[in-house]
Amino acid sequence: MEFHTYPDREMMMLRVAQRIASELGETLRSRGRASLSVPGGSTPGPVFDTLCGAELDWANVAVLLNDERWVNEGSPRSNTRLLRERLLTGRAAAATLVPLYADAPTPEDALADLSDAVSAHLPISVLLLGMGEDMHTASLFPGADNLAQALKNDAPPLMAMRAQAAGEPRITLTAPVLKAALRVHVLITGEAKRAALEQAAKMTPQEAPIACILDQAQVHWAP
Repeated sequence: MEFHTYPDREMMMLRVAQRIASELGETLRSRGRASLSVPGGSTPGPVFDTLCGAELDWANVAVLLNDERWVNEGSPRSNTRLLRERLLTGRAAAATLVPLYADAPTPEDALADLSDAVSAHLPISVLLLGMGEDMHTASLFPGADNLAQALKNDAPPLMAMRAQAAGEPRITLTAPVLKAALRVHVLITGEAKRAALEQAAKMTPQEAPIACILDQAQVHWAP
């Protein structure tokens, strides 16, 4: 794990956006296409605001979320809605969105088709993750119903996940997909999350799911 500390959040968001843009550019030049996976929630919004203006061949970039709540885009809880508003705009509007939601009653009803679409863009070129104070990442929550399976090396790329802390049913990338990413960044803010991350580094992924990726991650932290 590489740990990068920044004097403030504004500087961190700018530098992380620049790093991601550089890594996507390298991948596009060498492979002709790239994939980017990002978290939902409010924390990465400033990264998206900068990244969407990067001069990249966005038409050959596939963008997918780490996870999604099983709600449609009309809901303020939709991560896809945030992605469209903050990242898939400006130059980045030319990117391809790989959905993690479909108009179906439950995640299981759409899992096969969504998994096929995700698999076409693996391994992920650049992976940006967040982390909760409970040490979850994506929708890999401690105590979640399918966590043990999602952590296995032979887990499918996508799984439905339910946990008390999650609220709605979720769909999430699984640990093998996260660990196969070519470049991994974890974005956290505040003293509580720094303490949680330091604790997670001493725990098992079953106890602290973020631990499944820390050995290959660059962690970016600001107060």
